[in-house]
Amino acid sequence: MDTPRQMTWEVENAPWLPVGDWERFTGYGITGIPFASGHILCLRRFPATSIGPGYTSVWHRNPDGDWVFYADAEPRLTCSRYFGATLADSRRSPIELRWLGPWSLAIEVPGADLFWHVRLATSPAVNLLNGVASLLPESGWRSPRVLRAMGAVAGPLLGAGELALSGTVPNGQRFVEMPRRMWRVSGSIARARGVDFGVSAPLPTQERLGDFTISQRGIFAIGHATFEPFDPARHLNAIRRPDARVGIVLPFDTGRIAA
Repeated sequence: MDTPRQMTWEVENAPWLPVGDWERFTGYGITGIPFASGHILCLRRFPATSIGPGYTSVWHRNPDGDWVFYADAEPRLTCSRYFGATLADSRRSPIELRWLGPWSLAIEVPGADLFWHVRLATSPAVNLLNGVASLLPESGWRSPRVLRAMGAVAGPLLGAGELALSGTVPNGQRFVEMPRRMWRVSGSIARARGVDFGVSAPLPTQERLGDFTISQRGIFAIGHATFEPFDPARHLNAIRRPDARVGIVLPFDTGRIAA
């Protein structure tokens, strides 16, 4: 059986980008893990992108609803490029991923004093969806109707709530998610600055960033993501909310990060 550790090793060593003129990403991550305490964590690891060097990003929402994105590259070349308009902050920090076994991953973000550990597993529902994904032609991954149907089936089947595989992100770009292989998160613990996040559990109201939904149950996925190219006439250039106290809105053509 192919394990998550084995398949992510293959992605790290031989990533390939989908063809097209959109901004493209290849990698893996955790769609989102909500905790009963109100915290949410997400992981994105993209060894290859069409807009810059590969990077790793951890997203954290606190119980007050404020999102901070951490990444080990410039925010303008990471996930903040698309979600910045709704973020309290975008912060640069080293991020370490360590596989503790074929099904066990540890994530550390020194800039947040954050430690996060997840255990992964398979299930009949996951196997079914992986089988469907393996049969879907490339044209299917580019069809909004097909993607809406996949998300409508996959979310309830996995107990993850609504899953939107296409739509519009807070900065205004359209997106398409292409999960080629999935596993479920069977266990998760996390703490930051000495605070234990507690047990993982669905939230009373599912979180979303624009049309992008945060799953109500952890899913580890390998695949691709594509985003509409940035157009200053139609898209926001924010890497954090304009009202955020920590800094100012920066355009993508600067390499600075607000203090």
